[in-house]
Amino acid sequence: MNAIFRHIRRCTLAGLAAALLAAPAYAQTKLVVGYQLIVGPFLSAIADGSFDTALKEAGYQVDWRQFTSGGDISTALASGNVPVGVLGSTGITSASTRGVDMQLFWVLDNIGKSEALVARNGSGINSTADLKGKRVATPFVSTSHFHLLVGLEQVWKIAPRDVRILNMQPPQIVAAWQRGDIDAAYVWPPALTEIAKSGKIIADSQQIGAASVPTFDGIVVDRAWAAKHPKFMAAFTGVLAKSYADYRANGAKWTAESPQVKGIVRLIGGKPDDVVEALGLLVFPTAQEQASNEWLGGGKESGAGRAFAASATFLKDQKQIDRALADYSPHVTDQYAKAAAK
Repeated sequence: MNAIFRHIRRCTLAGLAAALLAAPAYAQTKLVVGYQLIVGPFLSAIADGSFDTALKEAGYQVDWRQFTSGGDISTALASGNVPVGVLGSTGITSASTRGVDMQLFWVLDNIGKSEALVARNGSGINSTADLKGKRVATPFVSTSHFHLLVGLEQVWKIAPRDVRILNMQPPQIVAAWQRGDIDAAYVWPPALTEIAKSGKIIADSQQIGAASVPTFDGIVVDRAWAAKHPKFMAAFTGVLAKSYADYRANGAKWTAESPQVKGIVRLIGGKPDDVVEALGLLVFPTAQEQASNEWLGGGKESGAGRAFAASATFLKDQKQIDRALADYSPHVTDQYAKAAAK
């Protein structure tokens, strides 16, 4: 009988030892990170596993979830189901104004030349001075719409009422362009790529942003969640900083055949050549640039804070929000970019 008990005890201990060896050293915190169809080093770092490796070491497991729109991510952030997500500058402004306690901690891209005003060949528009009385299409309440109005009012000194601004989504813009129903359009790829084949770019968001405030895409985090998870924030921002520095140094090598571009295509679809073209139209700030007053530093006078304030005025005029906040600096932090830049 004693021999039987000794045999059972040895088997039990052996099974326990095997179970302990197979188990992870610590329980991992699981979370959802929401992203959109926006190309750049961020997506490449998701695709090649850089984020997963660094976050696993910090004790986190991410469910990378693609959302179809910024509105869907805003709703998920507000509900608490998604603590980290990707939004455009107008989307961040709208959500934070409505009371979502989020902070922008990384600028994914300066939209730059990826959104532009194109005049159709034969429209009689050779420069922005010729826009008066013309039919200009853009998706309303978008970053393109915002910069079109900023360009008209602040840069070119043309009253928006003197231009026939039409609300069209990108596919509608392409169709109207081909019929000759519009004279110009302010939009992004792939519609921008298509209409530019028979038109002339007369302004873009890089020029307008330099003369006023930029439009951009960014990553936001629930403020309370970030405070409870400093290891995640450090690891996540560290991967961002490394991937953006790599793109700054080696972006010319991100060709249609490169692993970076193939990874982005694998993640969001599309054609490699189109991804390469889109990358070339965007500007990707490094960690040092992120931490500067140009973007996240400087409190109320930060580039992002000023952009949110200007976007809020735009959204209020478009009746998308009831009021604008007096100060958007609580929704911008340079804490993590500064740490990553060291």
